[in-house]
Amino acid sequence: MNRILLIDDDENLGPPLATYFQRFELQLVHATRPSAGLALLRGGGFDAAILDVMLPEMDGFELCRTIRKDSDIPIVMLTARGEVMDRIVGLEIGADDYLPKPFEPRELVARLQTVLRRLKPNGNAHATALGAAPTLKFEGLTIDTARRSVLRQGEAIELTGTEYELLAMLAREPGRVFSRDDILNQLRGHEVDLYTRAVDIVVSRLRKKLEPLDCIKTLRNAGYSLALRRESE
Repeated sequence: MNRILLIDDDENLGPPLATYFQRFELQLVHATRPSAGLALLRGGGFDAAILDVMLPEMDGFELCRTIRKDSDIPIVMLTARGEVMDRIVGLEIGADDYLPKPFEPRELVARLQTVLRRLKPNGNAHATALGAAPTLKFEGLTIDTARRSVLRQGEAIELTGTEYELLAMLAREPGRVFSRDDILNQLRGHEVDLYTRAVDIVVSRLRKKLEPLDCIKTLRNAGYSLALRRESE
């Protein structure tokens, strides 16, 4: 059973949500303050986190930044009124997905199931396609799809689930141009409001982590492709 940490100051939200989550073999632990949530995360044992944007002590964005300093745990942000700016900021600082309040519990479960699948080597079509060649080697870049690890010029780098899945998607077919909608549809795995800025943000984040390699090529009005040459076996 996957353990999920909810950090939301609404004391009435946790108990009914925890009961609902049990139907889907998800165990929900609720913290009403960021400090308490961070203490729980440091103790380990959680598979994903849900962060509300409006919190005491620090807002959800600062909390997300704090978590990302030490962890690549999947993070779903709960944004007030579905503000586009909240979604953009959340993605920029390392959140994997977002959901506007008020939300339907079933949709939150769907978002969680999607980000959790990204952690499992055999949880999606990408991993199956890569199964025959679990290690992808390019000039300066090595992707171990079995361990979901990435080496940049021999140095391990930490990627969020979304960043890793984007890189793996591009690496599967280097040189192929993936449109923004192609990428969003593949990474999310369920119907959401598509907006192109989301992909641009994740690509920008990934590019920074892959520097000084110039890995991802932008084709104007078309999309993105991996611009590295495979190493010969």
